[in-house]
Amino acid sequence: MELRGMSAACAPQLTLRLRSDLIPRGQVQHDFVRTTRGDWRPVFVEFSSRNKEHGQYQIEVEVHSHVDGAVAQKWVCTFVILVPRRDATLTEIHQIFLSTHKNVRVMADDASIARVTGGDGCNLDVTARNAGIAHVDLSAPQGKIDMGFTTIAWDEELIEVDLPAASHCHPHPSQAACLVNAAPEAGEQRQIRLFALEECMLGRFELVDPEADVLLSHFSPDGQDNNGLTRRLSGRHAIIRRSQQGFEIEDVSRYGLLLDGVWPGKHKPVALRLGMRIELSASIKGIVVLSVTAIFAHGVILHRIDHGARAECFYLLLPEAQPTLAVHAAAPNAAALPMLFHRNGGFWHLDVATGKETALAPATALDKLSGFARHNRFASEPYPECWIIRTEGAALCDSTMQTA
Repeated sequence: MELRGMSAACAPQLTLRLRSDLIPRGQVQHDFVRTTRGDWRPVFVEFSSRNKEHGQYQIEVEVHSHVDGAVAQKWVCTFVILVPRRDATLTEIHQIFLSTHKNVRVMADDASIARVTGGDGCNLDVTARNAGIAHVDLSAPQGKIDMGFTTIAWDEELIEVDLPAASHCHPHPSQAACLVNAAPEAGEQRQIRLFALEECMLGRFELVDPEADVLLSHFSPDGQDNNGLTRRLSGRHAIIRRSQQGFEIEDVSRYGLLLDGVWPGKHKPVALRLGMRIELSASIKGIVVLSVTAIFAHGVILHRIDHGARAECFYLLLPEAQPTLAVHAAAPNAAALPMLFHRNGGFWHLDVATGKETALAPATALDKLSGFARHNRFASEPYPECWIIRTEGAALCDSTMQTA
């Protein structure tokens, strides 16, 4: 905010008070201070619409001039900011603004809107530029209205296309699923477990009322053991989430975890890197040991490097995140796996050679998917850790069934 037009005789310091639901804690106070040249330093104020509902929010501004510790003069201004929903279309934003703002005279710039309503004797100067919209309604029953727009050009074309709702639906919506290969070759996994979550919780396997998203069990040389050392995993052990640097992991357990052999400390997020070794439980070795084998813009791949290595690996994907065909950092065992992603509520396969996208669903028949033969079933995974009945070839299967 810049202060302009104040007389040279006014106080050398003015107090600015703002009140709004868009300001942290509801209000903030700043001071305008003169420089040695006599002009005023600008004041920077942050507003945020995070977690706010769609609507209009009022901002009240007061500028106080103090003399001998008392308020000698006060200026008041009130204005309104329109906060749209994240999924609001430009048409909805325009309609709401135009239906609620009347008798205003503004400049429309950078995709904003100008609306002027008036009668006889109006002298208007309306400007719309940079994808702005100007709407003028003088409601004149007769006579002649001369109007001049300095620019009626768009810097770029803005086109909205409404598609039928059915075109956005995935044939089999799911946030967790499993791709199964009954006879894995070197580098492949019996289960490729898929998760599409903004924040993915890793924790102990529980058949009833699990606390985590990725349910993990200890594997011994004899196979999976849902008791024993598995009980030394916390129900909520570690969180993997998106960060500014990529993806990060945070220890939230009572037993701790080791990252490349070092305990990071509880509630201290650490950025994931390719090849990082993740050991769940810091006090007992080998309960669950994972390795970061691929890092994409839309997710990460984790492989087990303990006795469960031939049983399962994990895709932790961001929901509604489209992958790119750019080269990503990946270990050889992850590079041999299919490129999968989540969009429109369900999982998809991307053929990196052709760019073809295929939705994964029960009726999906895929001829090639990174070396896997396909013809079987796909279903959501309400208990992601439960074993899947083995089938011939590879299948996208219902993981609620347990092996004998």
